[in-house]
Amino acid sequence: MQAAYLTHRACLDHDTGTVHPESPQRLHAINDRLMASGLEALMWQIEAPAASREALLRVHDAALIDRVLAPVAQGRDWLDADTVVSTGSAAAALHAAGACVHAVDLLLQKRAEFAFCAVRPPGHHAERAHPMGFCLFNNIAVAAAHALASGLERVAIIDFDVHYGNGTADIFRADPRVMMCSTYQEALYPNWAGDPEARGLIDAPLRSGAGSGDYRTAVETVWGPALERFQPQMLLVSAGFDAHAGDPLADVRLHEDDYRWTAAWLRERAAEHAQRRVLASLEGGYDLHSLALSTEAFLRPFVEASG
Repeated sequence: MQAAYLTHRACLDHDTGTVHPESPQRLHAINDRLMASGLEALMWQIEAPAASREALLRVHDAALIDRVLAPVAQGRDWLDADTVVSTGSAAAALHAAGACVHAVDLLLQKRAEFAFCAVRPPGHHAERAHPMGFCLFNNIAVAAAHALASGLERVAIIDFDVHYGNGTADIFRADPRVMMCSTYQEALYPNWAGDPEARGLIDAPLRSGAGSGDYRTAVETVWGPALERFQPQMLLVSAGFDAHAGDPLADVRLHEDDYRWTAAWLRERAAEHAQRRVLASLEGGYDLHSLALSTEAFLRPFVEASG
């Protein structure tokens, strides 16, 4: 069963300007690397549809949706100090979220066991009512809500981006059907300090300068027992590669092999609990070389297993 690779050229039209770290070059770098490595030819290439308003309303207020989709006459509008929209951003955001919805359907229909959504803008900082942190719609949250609406009773979100997925936590903080397991650099944007009233948030913060050993220990000792207790029926992954040592926006020291190891670890957990169903969607990663190598490393165990 082939691994699915979902993207859409509209994701390249989200124009953030020449100096913004979240640029279309991120997708170009990933695509070039996958072509050069031969992985692209081994994956089922799918053009992502646009998300429906119904799918977005499961996790976002109508006012946020309308704000993101509002026409931009020319140039760019800034939604906050980090988050920009251009004339192409609405279509990009719809197809980014739509990729994740369609990927859920592929997994539930047993047409794939693994799907990777190579999309932008990223999503995990977007809260129910606020776009922020480069994110417009919360793509992985839209996917989780769609999985639940389609009949699943428990889903786990795995977020290894170096920045905490505050938006995902905001959306599902009171939903017992969703567990969110996170590693992230402490005291980094968005300065997450935990939410003692939230249910199902399994946090494993990493200190500045943390390396492979710290990360892998956190995954095995914090995430592992939590997933064993929760028994999720699907794993949804916020795949941010900005904890790589080469990334300019943080100070965690992971390498490509850590992402390969993570993929293998997730495959084992999915086989135990989730009928092998894993969906991953691109989040951060801002050094183009590190991003490309890390994405390839993460995808390879899934692609080789699907052979």
